Amino acid sequence: MFIVLGKADIVLFERLRVIVADAAIFAVYGENQRLHDENARLLQWQEVARRLEAENARLRGLVKFTPESPVRDVAARVIGNSGGAFARNVLVNAGSREGVNRGQAAATGEGLVGRIAEVGDHSARVLLVSDLNSRIPVLLDDTRERAVMAGDNSDQPRLLYLRANAAVKVGERIVTGGAGGVFPPGIPVGVVASIADGVVRVEPYAELSRLEFVRIVDFGLEGVLPQNAMPLPKAAKGAKVIVDPDVMR
Repeated sequence: MFIVLGKADIVLFERLRVIVADAAIFAVYGENQRLHDENARLLQWQEVARRLEAENARLRGLVKFTPESPVRDVAARVIGNSGGAFARNVLVNAGSREGVNRGQAAATGEGLVGRIAEVGDHSARVLLVSDLNSRIPVLLDDTRERAVMAGDNSDQPRLLYLRANAAVKVGERIVTGGAGGVFPPGIPVGVVASIADGVVRVEPYAELSRLEFVRIVDFGLEGVLPQNAMPLPKAAKGAKVIVDPDVMR
């Protein structure tokens, strides 16, 4: 009888131990799963925080370029490359409703990016300085030589109309020259990158292939210039351009 009871106690104890062990294992598993889920949520928030910090840094970079006396400026996000007739251009999420007009300058904290070529209600097309249609009067900061920076769809625009004996040197800073009245003088543009076979190439300050935000700056020149002083860019060869009159107001 005592032997039977002893065995029964042992069996009961083993069952209780198994139940307690199962409960402990289940609790540990549940806690691990909770910690895993919490860690995943924290990682997600960490990634969001990193993206926001990077975005804030880029936005803060826009204020490094401060025009002397713009009438107003608008920060805009680059939302895509529209393609079509213009090879080097981007679309931004600001338009006429935000005060954007054709001919206004687009810049980053580093320097000039291009100018507004077309405007819709809430979006606009920025013709980049590297586009084949872009022509910008510039000034070489050291030698005070004047030229026209012309895009040719490469990463480095050329300098045209330099004097034959102009003492241009690699690394020389280039700013807008103010001629023609489209841009005021002194906006940073880039530096002389190379001089080869009579061709002077410019490395823009702004990284045109990695634009995310731009400042669209109104220097108050639209009311001064005649309409044909800011013509639409010429279409690339073989391209068809469809212009909506309502967009170009």
